[in-house]
Amino acid sequence: MKFNFKYFINGFELLSNLKDDSIPVVFFDPQYRGILDKMSYGNEGKRQIKRSELEQMDEITIKKFMEEINRVLMETGHLFLWVDKFHLCQGIAPWIRNTNLTIVDMIVWDKERMGMGYRTRKQSEYLLILQKPPIRAKNIWKTRNIRDVWSEKIDVKIHPHQKPRGLQEILIEAVSNEGDVILDPAAGSFSVMDSAIVKNRLFLGSDLKDFTENGTN
Repeated sequence: MKFNFKYFINGFELLSNLKDDSIPVVFFDPQYRGILDKMSYGNEGKRQIKRSELEQMDEITIKKFMEEINRVLMETGHLFLWVDKFHLCQGIAPWIRNTNLTIVDMIVWDKERMGMGYRTRKQSEYLLILQKPPIRAKNIWKTRNIRDVWSEKIDVKIHPHQKPRGLQEILIEAVSNEGDVILDPAAGSFSVMDSAIVKNRLFLGSDLKDFTENGTN
């Protein structure tokens, strides 16, 4: 498969082309309704329409992705997994039950802007850091100045779930080397690709639709 290329295919098709234990770093932002489903509202306003129109992943699909990610990750490799507040509180144990991935840390992303909310207004997201055994940080996690609360504002959003490039770049630098492959099987705006290229890494990733300015959405 071509590196640094935007594949618009199902993420499972991408993963099926990868060998076992071949990837050091994976980013995964599963698309689900999250808060809206948990609270049984479903009454999205105009600002939520784009989110609700995205193809959703059910629990079975997410579990299958986690199993495939576990398969392709190298030993000591890292998965950076985005979750909402409800999955953070209730846990992701069902997602990783059939893997040997272990949660080793977490980062709170402060978006520096207030979002929607039915009670409290949403201003943060949560990045779980998982590692494939053997679990260790020495000589694997090379950057020691990353805070567990990361403040970064996104001024121009291409995708409803766009993530902070600055955080992605420093994490890529922390757990990989130049020339390593960074994987994102649900790439959205492909910001992980941009971050990987900036840090002289190779990117493999896909999404179902093109959300760039010249794309279909």
